[in-house]
Amino acid sequence: MNDRERLEAVVDRIRSLAGLDEERFQRLTAELDRPEGRFGYDEEGRLKVAFFGAKSYDIESFERRNADRFAIHPIEASLSVATAPAAEGHKAVCIFVNDTCDAKVVKILAGLGVELVALRCAGFNNVDLAACRKRGLSVVRVPEYSPYAVAEHSVGLMLMLNRGLHRAYERNRAGYFVLEGLTGFDMRGKTVGVVGTGKIGRCTADILLGFGCRVVAFDKYPNQEFGRREGVEYVPLERLWADSHIVSLHVPLLPETYHLVNAETIAQMKPGVMLINTSRGGLVDTPALVEGLKSGKVGSAGLDVYEEEAGIFFNDMSSQVLSDDVLARLMTFQNVVVTSHQAFLTHEALRNIADATLASIAEFEGGKRGAELTHALRES
Repeated sequence: MNDRERLEAVVDRIRSLAGLDEERFQRLTAELDRPEGRFGYDEEGRLKVAFFGAKSYDIESFERRNADRFAIHPIEASLSVATAPAAEGHKAVCIFVNDTCDAKVVKILAGLGVELVALRCAGFNNVDLAACRKRGLSVVRVPEYSPYAVAEHSVGLMLMLNRGLHRAYERNRAGYFVLEGLTGFDMRGKTVGVVGTGKIGRCTADILLGFGCRVVAFDKYPNQEFGRREGVEYVPLERLWADSHIVSLHVPLLPETYHLVNAETIAQMKPGVMLINTSRGGLVDTPALVEGLKSGKVGSAGLDVYEEEAGIFFNDMSSQVLSDDVLARLMTFQNVVVTSHQAFLTHEALRNIADATLASIAEFEGGKRGAELTHALRES
């Protein structure tokens, strides 16, 4: 075998390991041969980013903050096994909460030459970190963007449910100007259970303390300074469930928090309790919540997230039949308000998300990888 034959054998082996067919391999090698660029970069030398699940507000905020530093290519579809090939030729992918980045998707991305997964959100339960580590993909996220945005939305849901604002709006639009069934309660003096006292939980508590509420809190790692505030008391979860007129969830979705609210914990709560969830849908066992609403044990619920929201939230479903029976049943209750993962959506939060994500991409382009990246995620 001469030198050329040996080289061709090596190239064939590389192509086989990368899982590339001949046509795709030729396209990629042609890109490598271009004098004006290299793989993963466009003609102007900008690193290429496949931006999945792109919405108008995403595109607007990223384009404004990007200022042409990177070649961001918006892809309306969410990342999945079916859509992952759209990342071909890109060095990085940027994804959101309902994109799927499991082991199968990671394998495809790695085979295409993707080296960075940049989440433009704080949660990362949709990413297989072990698979990314195995395939050599760095993963970054936005650990915080605007705790005020989520906290204010949480309290907004409380006020809407308490005073029946959603029902009053609908009635008045129909010319039905009556007040029966809209009687609420003073927030002042009520006990609110804040589960999770990170920045969002503490911001939520700040607003509630301003209303004159009493805050009982639970966190696996209590914030001692916060716990010394007047009107705040850290308590065990069992007592929080039992004492709270309102329960607001502000913890990440982890194995130990999955279905934190379930039939057993609902049974421990006050009759007529209000439940607020602006964190992750998997914190709540939704069929158990439906039963609690039917029995009256749960007096109202404000949900910005839903366990099976992927494929529903962020999409126009107005001309389709809602096939999710649990969500459809949930939305029949007049004492339930569902917003479609909207709590983060403020100008300030979008700006901060874009800035943090672009900063991570810039670090990556500068040569940092894995744990070296400021907002790196890695398997513990």
